Formats: sequence, C-alpha cells, structure tokens
Amino acid sequence: MTSDRPIVLAAIIGAHGLQGEVRLKLFSEDLKAYPTLNGAGRTFTLKSLRTGANGAVARFAEVADRNAAEALRGTELSVPRSALPPLADGEYYHIDLIGLPCFASDALIGTAVFVEDFGAGDVLEIEKPDGKRFMVPVAKAVTIEPERLLIDPEFVE
Repeated sequence: MTSDRPIVLAAIIGAHGLQGEVRLKLFSEDLKAYPTLNGAGRTFTLKSLRTGANGAVARFAEVADRNAAEALRGTELSVPRSALPPLADGEYYHIDLIGLPCFASDALIGTAVFVEDFGAGDVLEIEKPDGKRFMVPVAKAVTIEPERLLIDPEFVE
C-alpha cells in the first residue's frame, strides 16, 4: 500500500468564462489542500478554487485564456499517492485496496477491483480468476494486510 501511483482528484469538464478558468468535476472534498496537480503530462498550479454549478471552478497559473482552458477538457488532475494525508490506524484509502490479491484460507480467490460505499459501509468487489465478480462487506469480511486482503471464507461465492 506504499505505491506512489497517481490519484485522480478532479477532471476538467470545460472552460468557464474568457480568462482561462476551468470547470471541474471533483473526486475529493478538499482540492485546495493540493497546490499543484498533474495532468496531460503537465503540472498545474492552483491559483483559485470556488464552488460552481456542477462541481467547482478553478484558475491555474498555466492557463491564460479560454482557448487554453477548452483544450484541457477531459484532462484528469492527479497527485502522487504520497501527497494524500496520513491515515490513522484502521483507516484506508479505497485506492490502496484496488489491485490487491484476495485470499481465503490461504488460497488465492481473486483480486480487489472496486470499493463502493452504499451508505452502510464499504463493500469490496472481487474478481475471480474466471472473470466472475462478487461483493463482500469490508467491515465484516475483510482483514486488510499491507500487500493482500484476507476474506472470510463464509462470504466467498
């Protein structure tokens, strides 16, 4: 779980106005905590951020006009995993679970492919080697280890 892979925090969905501001779809609660973001092989310096109609409106130092802003439509903005705040014991980022091998009774049963929160707690989706998928509740069925997930055999389909 110490990988420094890029974590997508927002996506540019279009231009806003004539001065180079962009409209963002946010995947993070606090984008202001990250003064620089990476996207499209570039680094963007956040100058301002405010709530917008369908997300947020941002101004980046490197984007000077509407044409430059419009050219960035579809760009995902990310930070390295190491830039995320540290976690307390027992906490985890969903991204840290995705891709981990899943074991039940020391037998490999698949790979974690998705984590969803339907309101009652996180649910882990596991893909078996045959491509079939099933879901298990994290709180009741999953023990998180640094490089693998242990799944309670009673929840394995």
